[in-house]
Amino acid sequence: MAGEIRIGVIGVGGRGRLAWFTHKPEDGVYVVAGADTYDEKLEAFKERFGRKNVFATKDYRKLLEKNDIDAVFVTSPDFMHEEHAVAALSAGKDVYLEKPMAISVEGCDRILNAAFENKRKLYVGHNMRHMSVIRKMKELIDKGRIGEVKAAWCRHFVNYGGDAFFKDWHAERSKSTSLLLQKGSHDIDVLHWLCKGFTRRVTAVGGLTLYDRITDRHTPSERGDASWSPYNWPPLSQKGLNPVIDVEDVSMMLMVLDNGVFASYQQCHYTPDSVRNYTFIGTEGRIENFGIIPGSTIIRLWNRRCNKSQFGDEEYFVPRASGGHGGSDTGILGEFINYVRSGAKITTSAIAARYSVAAGYYAAHSLRNGSMPCDIPPVLPAEMRDYFDKDLL
Repeated sequence: MAGEIRIGVIGVGGRGRLAWFTHKPEDGVYVVAGADTYDEKLEAFKERFGRKNVFATKDYRKLLEKNDIDAVFVTSPDFMHEEHAVAALSAGKDVYLEKPMAISVEGCDRILNAAFENKRKLYVGHNMRHMSVIRKMKELIDKGRIGEVKAAWCRHFVNYGGDAFFKDWHAERSKSTSLLLQKGSHDIDVLHWLCKGFTRRVTAVGGLTLYDRITDRHTPSERGDASWSPYNWPPLSQKGLNPVIDVEDVSMMLMVLDNGVFASYQQCHYTPDSVRNYTFIGTEGRIENFGIIPGSTIIRLWNRRCNKSQFGDEEYFVPRASGGHGGSDTGILGEFINYVRSGAKITTSAIAARYSVAAGYYAAHSLRNGSMPCDIPPVLPAEMRDYFDKDLL
């Protein structure tokens, strides 16, 4: 058996439960500590792993003081990512960091700097790079099936937006910056990855067009109920929204990538359906996905001129996959453990994660300032980029 890995989790509820599935004693991987500010989440954590087997605390600093912890999952709310990740890296721990990396570009760069200075491994959880539909589209592009990519866009219909993002801290700019960053960082990363470039300039429009009209709000001391229900419809019938709502519920951004590709991303948080729809257009054709869930998704490819384009010249069915988020959670967990254990090559990229935040961050600044075009600042020095990965995409 390879060397043991002992894991601590900062933020054991919500997305923090992802870390629970790394616990595989038969493979020498143990979840041994957890930190959270909510008693009920810590209780569930202790119940899962046995009260005598894990260390649980409300103070994440006490978790980081433990010398027997090798790696830390940072799965706390977005606005705490910077503080928690920098502290964990500075304490000599390797880090799995849930996306988005941080809620500002400066925060991302502080995290990258902490990993570089302390020579620790940093893995950012952009699990869509492990989704089979995305991988198939990348495979077709890399094989040259549509020629050289020149344009791309993503339309994101978020029917759970009113539940997941407008009933808690996500609705506040001070805690999320923008849903273009919080929710959009996944899609921006996919666009960057398949287009093989990073956003150089961005402009955007958007606004709070619906949820500000709902007056039924919970009190600041209450926690919003973010659970999804088909009965929370139509959107204006939603109740118990966050007392502060100042992020946009519709956003549209245009990107110019550093390799000359043009891309766009559109996001709406009150659609009846939920899907991500990607289109990539090259010098010799285009591809588009219909659906996103493995087992019910088809990718269509067109590479001949035609008058009707309903079915495409070729179709690829994406088979069913087991595990959360279409099997992608299983992929990132295994990849992270192998990365920590042996330095194995990874699919995700900390530098790319920074660029996805930067694009969303400056798009939000653009749409709030008359659609002013914004240039993305360059990433850290070359020696720091090389520390993370030679192939930044």
